[in-house]
Amino acid sequence: MPFWKKKKTNSPENPGRDMLLGIATGDALGVPVEFKSRTEMEVFPVSGMTGYGSHNQPPGTWSDDSSLTFCLAEELIKAYDLHAIGQSFRQWYYQGHWTAHGSAFDIGNTTFDALERLSVQGVAPELAGGFSEFNNGNGSLMRILPLAFHTINLPVEERYARAKEVSSITHGHFRSVMSCFLYLEFAHELIKGAGAKEAHNTLIKTAKGFFSGKDYDYQELSRFDRVLDGQFAKESKSSIRGSGYVIHSLEASIWCLLNSGDFKGAVLKAVNLGEDTDTTGAITGGLAGLLYGYEDIPEDWLTVLARKDDIMSLGDQLSERYHLQQ
Repeated sequence: MPFWKKKKTNSPENPGRDMLLGIATGDALGVPVEFKSRTEMEVFPVSGMTGYGSHNQPPGTWSDDSSLTFCLAEELIKAYDLHAIGQSFRQWYYQGHWTAHGSAFDIGNTTFDALERLSVQGVAPELAGGFSEFNNGNGSLMRILPLAFHTINLPVEERYARAKEVSSITHGHFRSVMSCFLYLEFAHELIKGAGAKEAHNTLIKTAKGFFSGKDYDYQELSRFDRVLDGQFAKESKSSIRGSGYVIHSLEASIWCLLNSGDFKGAVLKAVNLGEDTDTTGAITGGLAGLLYGYEDIPEDWLTVLARKDDIMSLGDQLSERYHLQQ
């Protein structure tokens, strides 16, 4: 028997499927309205699965967020191999591997530069990502969630080290790495069966314990004060951003989960923040999938989701590989 419990599903537990379908669905909801402002979203909010719009893609199309997540999941099923993960990312962009319809239609600048360093310069994968303060987009956070399955039973120091390595394939700055680490810590608690509030409380305790005695830059650590505040759920919507900045994305995903009661409510709240709608939807959708189970995703959304059967199969393999399936 698995060591966690789910609260709102009636079918056999399958967190791999829950997570991957959650990510892809949240991503696909946001693709047609990416770059729309908060004001525009308030006038014309997303209420269901649509298509075309910003990227002229059919309904159910997910973006690079999901593609790179699936690449990571696929490699983790085989082994933890940074070189193989980096090469899989290259196959996505250059050969259409794990794309919704055969080719990549979007990529962040920092991720593109990292893939160029991997392919042209032969840089080690853990050194390929941008390390500048200006390389703190959400490009590693959006794809990191499968790593939670690999790290869930490791000591906290090793969990951080793995988060750092995998993030740094594309995003190596402290803010990106720490955002990935905190996001994964939150996810670990959801996998174990915690509710959103309980998971957040445990995250706060874990993070503060992990920070203690380390010589991290105080100013950098202070950037996470808000998301690690026990009253964070009470922040107003107006203070939550849906931009591509990694800390905004981390805050948005946890805030949306803390202020929703089901999968639909969480991801619609995320997408309707505006700006980087597909990524905020994907990052929130992965957590919401783990919390509520894929059965809570509206059926009409799943029906049009690109490559749904392939995603489900990948999720099944991930759960089986890490013995997280009943």
